[in-house]
Amino acid sequence: MAIDCDNQASLTDCFGISKPENLEYTLYHLMMDVMMEKDIPSKETYMVQKEGIDIIPSSIELSAIEINLVSTISREYVLKTIIDEIKGEYDYVLLDCMPSLGLMTLNVLAACDSVLIPATPEYLSVKGLELLLKTIFKVKRRINSAITFEGILLTMFDERTNLAKNMMDMIEASYGEHIKVFATKIPKSVKVGEANLQSKSIMDYMPTNKAAIAYQEFTKELIGNG
Repeated sequence: MAIDCDNQASLTDCFGISKPENLEYTLYHLMMDVMMEKDIPSKETYMVQKEGIDIIPSSIELSAIEINLVSTISREYVLKTIIDEIKGEYDYVLLDCMPSLGLMTLNVLAACDSVLIPATPEYLSVKGLELLLKTIFKVKRRINSAITFEGILLTMFDERTNLAKNMMDMIEASYGEHIKVFATKIPKSVKVGEANLQSKSIMDYMPTNKAAIAYQEFTKELIGNG
């Protein structure tokens, strides 16, 4: 199962779910139900199935959730309440999280067992890792002691450039001792952007593309971690 926890609804869009703001139920409505102490509706009400995957979609309405969370008791655990209701039915629950460090991200970190951190080989992206990791460690100490790191995945990687190589070396030198840096790197490819435009995964759009092959290799590496 996949849950779109980003108000930009990129995951929702990539699965071809158009105009999610017109859906009767999205993650926003579920979280509002929890905050208003209403019963969570049946899965058929809010779950969308695409490509054999159950999805809880998002929409721009999720932008308003931060304001509502501020005054909510146990505000860090609203998303966890939803996930606890259904996670027993799935082998994996994937949470697609926005890169900001607000209350929505805090909800994601409180609900998850492990964190996979994608990073591009650019200076600002690498610099942002430090702040993100500090936040995760703080959540681990105070809210979710069970949280672990799957590792750091480099994406949009162009091995021909010195910048990419230097940023990879910087990440491995700074964090590699404590956090796994995946050996697989996802290469930069215009076909990924074309797949997004078609609301398809790169695996469906062009499975022979170098990025699609790299994602398959990464999946094997990730599963191999246990």
